[in-house]
Amino acid sequence: MEYLEFEKPVMTLNDQLHKCLELGKENGVDVSDTVKQLKEKIESTKKEIYKNLTPWQKVQLSRHPNRPYTLDYIKALCGSTFLELHGDRNIADDKAMVGGIGKISGQSFMIIGTQKGYDTQSRQYRNFGMANPQGYRKALRLMKSAEKFQVPILTLIDTPGAFPGIEAEERGQGEAIARNIYEMMNLQVPIIVTIIGEGASGGALGIGVGDRILMLENTWYSVISPESCSSILWRSWDHKEEMAQQLKLTAQDMKTSKIIDSIVKEPLGGAHYDRKKMFATLQKQVTHCFDQLKRIPIEELLKQRRNKYSKIGNFTIEE
Repeated sequence: MEYLEFEKPVMTLNDQLHKCLELGKENGVDVSDTVKQLKEKIESTKKEIYKNLTPWQKVQLSRHPNRPYTLDYIKALCGSTFLELHGDRNIADDKAMVGGIGKISGQSFMIIGTQKGYDTQSRQYRNFGMANPQGYRKALRLMKSAEKFQVPILTLIDTPGAFPGIEAEERGQGEAIARNIYEMMNLQVPIIVTIIGEGASGGALGIGVGDRILMLENTWYSVISPESCSSILWRSWDHKEEMAQQLKLTAQDMKTSKIIDSIVKEPLGGAHYDRKKMFATLQKQVTHCFDQLKRIPIEELLKQRRNKYSKIGNFTIEE
């Protein structure tokens, strides 16, 4: 287990617990009382730390290398029923964008999401979760297939943004994202969107239009990352913590602003502390959302979807 800076007290206590168990085993000593006390201390320390997280700490937690990624959720929710589909039928198969069809609680879904890597090699292979235009076009191809066969769509977002390289711009990165937003607004099937990690900029919006928007408790959703915002304003990352506060990017902020519909509670310490519990919680939430959406006639669903996005934000018109 890797620990973030603010998690160091938990790491220290876990080290003490590990050493205590080793000593007890080596010397044949009963250390059950000490172990019990340490476990209680670990639990109380975790509760104290995680109930008072700052926005920047939540950004850090959303990027924790031990957090489950899109394919982890797909494997847990769909099991062997998932069939991955590849390619945009134009340029290439973008490895940062994965998708396919699978069953969740007996219901077929077209599942699409951004995928990060687990180590240096796989991160390069997945382009660090930053999709190219062909990735968004692959996603749209799969969404259109879902519409054709009347299969609901589930998207899983965890990206630091769309790939900003010159070649991506040459192939129409902005157009691909804009096209997806436009098409998703009109797809005649229920769409459930879930932010499972980072939800940055157009990279998230390209698969982020839906009838129900869910955010895991320790994730963020914003037009720009705190580091990039700090870099633009001060040409330095030194103000990233302040920017995380000002951007109002946490799940709680998004719920208050009525940009998302629900916050999915994570296990104490984050999704990586108890993956099995996290997967079960999300499965229950997705199933609940679909049970609501499937009862709504498609004409009314499209009307609600459009109204949902047209009402986001506050503005005034100067005379």
